[in-house]
Amino acid sequence: MRQTELHLSEEARSIVDGIRAKGVHRSREVNRAHILSCLDRGIPESQILDVLGVGRTAVWRTRAAYLQGGVDLALFDLERCGRPRQYDTDAQARVTALACSTPPAGRQRWTMLELERVARQEPGLQGVSRETVRRMLKKTTSNPGAG
Repeated sequence: MRQTELHLSEEARSIVDGIRAKGVHRSREVNRAHILSCLDRGIPESQILDVLGVGRTAVWRTRAAYLQGGVDLALFDLERCGRPRQYDTDAQARVTALACSTPPAGRQRWTMLELERVARQEPGLQGVSRETVRRMLKKTTSNPGAG
């Protein structure tokens, strides 16, 4: 199989080497940086597959993305369509802390209805629904009702 040659520009090479060397990056980005670096050095595709443990399509897609749109398109995922998150992690943490607090007088534990009512009084959570509160709490590993 004939491999398409790929030569990185100096700027692209420094970006790729920076991702490979340090910082906190997603594993996909690091793998893609390794792939681009290997392709730039002329390492055969079969060897890249064996050493990095990636699939052939990952190499093909990374190469094609670089040739089509440069290093940013090859390394980083594009923004996906869809509705952005309405509540950030801070809001989720406040709801979780509320659920872990002592329940209202006369109750042994919080109910979803009571949590929703109290969460709506928090700043930034005025429109939160009971289902949203339930989903936020489902993501946590705490279970204050058990025990």
